[in-house]
Amino acid sequence: MINILLVDDHAIVREGYRALLAKQAGLQVIAEAADGAEAYLRFKECNPDLMVTDLSLPGIGGLELIGRVRQRCPDAKILVFSMHQNPSFAIQASRAGALGYVTKSSPPEVLLRAIFEVHAGRHALSPDIAQALALEKLGSERMALEALTVREFEILRLLVEGRPIESIAQTLNISPKTVCNTHYLIKRKLGAASDIELTRLAIRLNVIDLLELADAGRAESQ
Repeated sequence: MINILLVDDHAIVREGYRALLAKQAGLQVIAEAADGAEAYLRFKECNPDLMVTDLSLPGIGGLELIGRVRQRCPDAKILVFSMHQNPSFAIQASRAGALGYVTKSSPPEVLLRAIFEVHAGRHALSPDIAQALALEKLGSERMALEALTVREFEILRLLVEGRPIESIAQTLNISPKTVCNTHYLIKRKLGAASDIELTRLAIRLNVIDLLELADAGRAESQ
């Protein structure tokens, strides 16, 4: 049985979701709270297996509540259930210590699945938030790519084709040391920790596609 603390400032919302959870085998709401301060007290009293909380709460907000709960109990399982569809809220909730984020516009089965996932210690996102986060990440990566100079972009293209440093230097009429230094700067600007990450990023942003990469590999082997 998964014992749940349900936190939301609207009584009618808590009533509706308490009824939903009561119908599910293995789930039960053992305590409720209408604000952050009350939620923290209930958590200390009941020690629930999982806390489902909104972010917009009177007084102590949801993010502060998550932080306090995780400070008291580092292994606490917390799922955010919020009206906010902005991915920034999901990012902040994750940084505070929540394992899951589900929007209130999601179907009931999404919430239920997330409860079991978070209780098992796994991350869970509703599909709309997962898509928004992916698009935001892609947008930030594109901005980073556009921040590359023309020379950096050209070296990136040649690197992900698998061209050796010496070959790139000869092609661009620069020193191998300059290529190596630029290689490092490119990875730092794009947040790539390795050449494999750099190649995946280049493919994702259409700097080079898999067919071009395969053709370049065949040309090198001939």
